[in-house]
Amino acid sequence: MGTQKKKELQKKREQIKKKLKKSILELNVEDRKKLQAIAVRYDTKKDRAPKIIATGKGLIAEGILQIAEENNVPLLEDSGLAEVLSKLDIESEIPPDLYAIVAEILAFIYQLDKMAKKRANIRKKFTKLQNK
Repeated sequence: MGTQKKKELQKKREQIKKKLKKSILELNVEDRKKLQAIAVRYDTKKDRAPKIIATGKGLIAEGILQIAEENNVPLLEDSGLAEVLSKLDIESEIPPDLYAIVAEILAFIYQLDKMAKKRANIRKKFTKLQNK
């Protein structure tokens, strides 16, 4: 993947995070009750398909988003997809008719993870150079 593409992905991730934070902060108390968050996990070694690992509305959704933010978990805002996924049980697999959408999201996250690892390696090298 080219440097330009990586920069675009990073910029998009930052825009999503800023938009999400701003959206949450601007919600009035009644609207915050409507906030919805879904956490999805996909372990290719253990799972046949991505699984729902957390879902919630209102304060629970805020908690899910806070934990994701604290752990540098990529966030994606898609209210339609959240609505559909929220109907699934926790620990249930994503149904096959949603594979294409979830695959796009996972590909995006994979690219972000790849960039983060590369950035961490560069920081290590830079730190070693500074300490010499």
